Amino acid sequence: MQDPTNDDARLALDLALTIRHDGHGGVADDLTDPAGLTTWAQAHMAPGFVAGDAELAAVRELRAAIRALFARAVRPAAPSPADAARLMPVPDAVNLLNTVAARTPTIPRLYWAEDAQPVVEHRAADGADDLTAVLARAAIAFLAGPDRERLRACHAPRCVRYFIKEHPRQEWCKPACGNRARVARHHERHRKPADSLGE
Repeated sequence: MQDPTNDDARLALDLALTIRHDGHGGVADDLTDPAGLTTWAQAHMAPGFVAGDAELAAVRELRAAIRALFARAVRPAAPSPADAARLMPVPDAVNLLNTVAARTPTIPRLYWAEDAQPVVEHRAADGADDLTAVLARAAIAFLAGPDRERLRACHAPRCVRYFIKEHPRQEWCKPACGNRARVARHHERHRKPADSLGE
């Protein structure tokens, strides 16, 4: 595993999105067992990775730190309702991110192909990078990069996702959330007059 490039910094967002709406009014967690983490890691960054209980616990703790820092990044807007009442304190989240990111020392390597711009990649010094260290460095790159300014929490009914705002009028993570929000507002507007008639 190599250190994240700017594009790979979105791994932090991908990890945060493993907590999602379950389609039935509740919250689902894609990382409830080692098999879930194995599937996610193989799809996103580490094809040969197989998770155990220790890796699962470490990644879940790191995800909690990332979501706490995402909640800070979207201020003064409200954080995702999935964990708004139980966010890790920001100093603890920052400390955890920095500690985990430092687990595997990295070495910068320059690559400069013909007719291309030079590229620097950071590789693990011993050749075997720690999954959580890669994810922590991805989170640091994301939080220190330009995408942080466009990070939003989706506040459509039942949604718990964070997303990157792609255009100025975007309010929700996906069109389905926008539809749910508009339907909820419509019902709210039409319910209030009926409620007042019954008083």
